[in-house]
Amino acid sequence: MKTFRTTLSLGCLMAAALVSFPALAAAQATVLQAPDASKLLPDAVYFDGKSASTQLRNSGGLHFADGPYTLAVLVDTSGYSTAVQQRYQGYLLTETALDFGGKRLPAGAYGFGFVGGQFLVMDVGAHDLFRASATHDAQMPRPMPLKVLPGSSASDWKLCSGRDCVGFRRAQ
Repeated sequence: MKTFRTTLSLGCLMAAALVSFPALAAAQATVLQAPDASKLLPDAVYFDGKSASTQLRNSGGLHFADGPYTLAVLVDTSGYSTAVQQRYQGYLLTETALDFGGKRLPAGAYGFGFVGGQFLVMDVGAHDLFRASATHDAQMPRPMPLKVLPGSSASDWKLCSGRDCVGFRRAQ
């Protein structure tokens, strides 16, 4: 009985701390690697009037402590025009608002691409929403086609395509 009471008391204290500090709970997230993210993503996505197959092996995301997910996946753009292929590389699904370098992105589904040193976000109709500065990490030890990595602080992350990365955080 003593162990049960101690565990229950500790659990109540942790829950009370999260209620007292909601920003802390919102900032904490688990990084999802491709095997976990691919279980949540669809086999195909809609963008600019077409359906494109997702490359589930090239996916990643975050699962926030309070429930929402943010998921990214590269797509097969072979059915699109060259102009669209140059800009549209992946699909971003988010259940919570995100901030990319001061640019707020509401919850929703979006196309994205890394173009000319910038991260481009588009709505599903292929209309540009914003661009954010991207960095090229020449020192990255093992670049992957797509990966979500922890950022410089506990509430920052990076979405990387190869060595090109954009920083983001959960919007307040």
